[in-house]
Amino acid sequence: MNRFHANQNLPKRAITAIRKRFSLIEDKADDSVIDESLRSGVELRGTNLWVLMFAILIASIGLNVNSTAVIIGAMLISPLMGPIMGIGYGVGIYDSQLIRKSFRNLGIATFISLLVSMLYFLLTPLSDAHSELLARTTPTIWDVLIAFFGGLAGIIGATRSKNSNIIPGVAIATALMPPLCTAGYALAHANWHFFFGAFYLYSINCIFIAFSSILIIWVLHPSHKKFVDVRTESRVKRLLSAVAVLSMLPSIYLAGNLVNKEVFTTKANLFITNELTFEQAYITDKKINPAKKNIEITLIGAPVSQSQLKEIEARFEGYGLTGTTLIVHQSRNEVVDVTALKSNIVSELYKENLYQLEEKNTLIQKLQSELQKIDTSKAQWRDIAAELHAQYPQIREVLFSEAEQWKANDNSADQKIIVLNVTASSKLSRSEQYRITEWLKVRVKTDKVKLIVE
Repeated sequence: MNRFHANQNLPKRAITAIRKRFSLIEDKADDSVIDESLRSGVELRGTNLWVLMFAILIASIGLNVNSTAVIIGAMLISPLMGPIMGIGYGVGIYDSQLIRKSFRNLGIATFISLLVSMLYFLLTPLSDAHSELLARTTPTIWDVLIAFFGGLAGIIGATRSKNSNIIPGVAIATALMPPLCTAGYALAHANWHFFFGAFYLYSINCIFIAFSSILIIWVLHPSHKKFVDVRTESRVKRLLSAVAVLSMLPSIYLAGNLVNKEVFTTKANLFITNELTFEQAYITDKKINPAKKNIEITLIGAPVSQSQLKEIEARFEGYGLTGTTLIVHQSRNEVVDVTALKSNIVSELYKENLYQLEEKNTLIQKLQSELQKIDTSKAQWRDIAAELHAQYPQIREVLFSEAEQWKANDNSADQKIIVLNVTASSKLSRSEQYRITEWLKVRVKTDKVKLIVE
């Protein structure tokens, strides 16, 4: 009987164990500590304000020089997460005053960030849009998911009794700073397409971080402001809940649109890979427009007939692309022989490589000739030194060199001369020095000779 009851209680014990394992209550900080921590993060004055501006400048420089490491560093020191989680916390505990304060500080932070980044990009001499900057101009559904799950992790970390590195990690993952800096770049260059794309990405991150914060606060159910009148409390709760839901509806709609765009793009790419392959034509460019449900390609090679294109369009339904329009750009006046085109390209590459190889061979031969001249010159100087010593046994050391001669008040071009530096055990007479000089001129076949006796 006891065994029967034990088997009956097994599911309950399993559920209890799972709840305990995944509980968010056990290591939760005191409600007063959570309240103080999140409210202090909302403040944006003094130190936080200066840190925000410096972080914006660092992120802008990182985007400007296309440095991922610099951008990550800026995100680590950014104080932008505080007001966003403050909004979520305020809604979660029905504190309208905290909500207004968080929105006000977030607005100030956003304005200052846009202003500082715009001023930087107006002053910097580097104006190219690199990959790190361009990546922040087109939000995707993945950005929504990252912001949502990052916000969940962030608010859980902020409500723990022990300090952790969760908040810095969330700041990096959700990437609030780079879209703002990209929006500042767009303002500096009057690029409104970039601006709206980047600010849209920033807004999505803010909304879903705040939304996830609300969910966790509702789960933790911390103590909150008590109203004297129960009816007033109930009315405030309903009002703030309605405001929260209404503010989330546009973001949910936008997130749905992003999902549809991603799904359409994925299906369109699969269709292009599987169906748009031709024997004598190749795709040189493709554009996918989820909003208009268009697939636009440019072909080079043998023209594809309209009947063949109609057959291809009929396969849209099999890929879930019903209602999609296929736009094909191709040459109608002449047929491009793709095989001949490939052959010409290979031929040109071969000729270019052959030309470079010939240049290298010429350079190698020239260098080899120079080395041979140097070796011959060394042997000649050894012979000259031996002959000179035979004629004048007092000579103990001979140094040969080739030098550039320059004289003051002489406008003639610098000239190369042969310098002979002689060290003798006894002094050489003027006549001996003259004979040595004249002999050397004959020996080296040049009049540009200078004798130095030590």
